[in-house]
Parts: sequence; structure tokens; C-alpha cells
Amino acid sequence: MAVQKTTPPPPAAFVKVSMDGAPYLRKVDLKLYNSYSDLSESLGKMFSSFTIGMKDFMSESKLVDILNGSEYVPSYEDKDGDWMLVGDVPWEMFVESCKRLRIMKGSEAIGLAPRAVEKCKSRS
Repeated sequence: MAVQKTTPPPPAAFVKVSMDGAPYLRKVDLKLYNSYSDLSESLGKMFSSFTIGMKDFMSESKLVDILNGSEYVPSYEDKDGDWMLVGDVPWEMFVESCKRLRIMKGSEAIGLAPRAVEKCKSRS
């Protein structure tokens, strides 16, 4: 009987996740998710005690803080140390380049990426 070679599973891509105002961090394996939608649903559950809910990052929905109604924006640090908005690059590129995630207050996200500036202008 021939021995079958199985391909090993891809290495995990663990990243730390923090949320402004939350007293704890979480760690997620990005390789377990297939899209921004999957990740956003999971993060919404992880930080549910601090948010009303989180929808798909790609639909540009925002987290809303229960206490004061401030908006939150998911961002990430890439391999170069730059902070970017989640959803600005294709999913596969995001998984390969993400070092850590931060769900930050929208007011702090201004200037992170062009999309943040456009959002700010559309509110005025």
C-alpha cells in the first residue's frame, strides 16, 4: 500500500486585535477567515459588549459605541509599519501584510488612507 502525502495546512496568521476603549486584546488567525465579511462578523462578536454591532467592512458600515455613539473604524498595521484602513486592499493581500488590527475612533482615522478623507468630507 502506497503512503499518501498530504499537504500540511498553511501556517497560521495570528494578529492581535485592539479596540479603543476596550480593556482587553484579542488574537485572531486571519487564515481562518475567507473574506472581510467573515472577519468583521467575528470581531463584532468579540467586542459585542462595546458595540451595537459591526457589519461588513467592505460596505463601509461602522461600529457604534453604546455609551456615546462615536463611530469606530477598523484599521491595520502592515509589514512596513504603516496604518491602513481595513478593506482598502484585496483580502489575500491584507492577510499577507497585516501585522495587527486596531478598531479606532473614526476621528483618529482621518488621514490613514484616501477613503478616510472622503468619508470625512461627505459628513460635512
